[in-house]
Amino acid sequence: MQAHYAFAGFMGKRVHLGVTGSIAAYKMLDFVRSLQEADCMVSATLTESCTKFIQPLSFEALGASPVYTAMFSDSSAGDTAFDHLEPGQIADVMVIAPASANTMAKLAFGLADDMLSCQALAFSGPKIIAPAMNPRMWANPATQRNWAMLDELGFIRVAPESGNVACGDTGTGRLAPMEEIFTATLKTISPQDLAGKKVLITLGPTREPWDAVRFWSNPSSGTMGACMAMAAYLRGADVTVVAGPTNVDFPSGVTVVSVQTAAQMFEACTDLWPDMDMACLTAAVADYHPVPFGDTKFKKTASDGGGITVEFELNQDILKTLGATKKTGQKLIGFAAETGNIKSEAGRKLESKNLDLIAANDISKDGSGFGVPTNQMFVLDRHGRAETWPQLPKTEVAWRLWDHLLLG
Repeated sequence: MQAHYAFAGFMGKRVHLGVTGSIAAYKMLDFVRSLQEADCMVSATLTESCTKFIQPLSFEALGASPVYTAMFSDSSAGDTAFDHLEPGQIADVMVIAPASANTMAKLAFGLADDMLSCQALAFSGPKIIAPAMNPRMWANPATQRNWAMLDELGFIRVAPESGNVACGDTGTGRLAPMEEIFTATLKTISPQDLAGKKVLITLGPTREPWDAVRFWSNPSSGTMGACMAMAAYLRGADVTVVAGPTNVDFPSGVTVVSVQTAAQMFEACTDLWPDMDMACLTAAVADYHPVPFGDTKFKKTASDGGGITVEFELNQDILKTLGATKKTGQKLIGFAAETGNIKSEAGRKLESKNLDLIAANDISKDGSGFGVPTNQMFVLDRHGRAETWPQLPKTEVAWRLWDHLLLG
């Protein structure tokens, strides 16, 4: 998974995983690792069919505990009379993935003839289900009816994706990407203090074209903005991302507007801002764009072997424009990538651009800036609260910034 999914800090939260018979069952070992890296405790139940693909020992070796199998058998879980009730008593969320068509049918109709279905029936907390099966099985009207019934019963559904499946068929039925299932899981155990809020995030660089093949840009990867977007999404916000050219991806619940130039980003942001509650502008927008040479490639022969002069024009200031049009109740966060005078520059931009909060970092320092998973920040808000944060993962920086804004 990309760095902006790697949130930690969920210590004390427990996830119970149910795994059914599918070739995709092996993917859940990586899922267990990801949950543990997020500081979650993990337990698991494997159906009898699942154990034909992968053994309980694989989950136990990764630290999942307890690992349940059949209803009435010797197991590492202790085989007590009430194992079918325990996940509902201690886990914060139950994730059933991959879920077979058979297990879906059991859950839809409330059957409880094995350990997993009994545990699901006794589980009163949030339940996430992510199916995986042959496309023709998925398309069967009975499966589609059961899928709809699970929605009515309150299951959080992570739909399968389209593509090639193990049998060689092509169509919808492949297990959803791990990022989708992981995000849905973390969302259920995150505080929903941004629920009902519409949040705009900008991220990445802009590319300002000069001729048919050359452009003016910077090395921003978009990671910091992606972390801000994911933190807001996990905490319940309705998130829209305006992204410059990056390789960053998002779960399906995040709306992404892709742009290339500063002018395109300006237009997208000014169109979206009036309907937003909050905006966080992390994008490394080019302050200037080159005066276009034309739609063809510039040839060095045109300079007669000498140098060339490229003229630049000023781009519109997106952050300042949003600050100038900010309505009562709207909140605006800005970022400042600097190489010196961090505190004074942060204060100047906070005031001149009418921000509620600004986060500034020194991009000349190792581990703080473009293309790295960490940042060292100076944070200043409109109430005069100033904090200097040590080098932290960008995911933690993002979480703290939303905390800081909400406290204000």
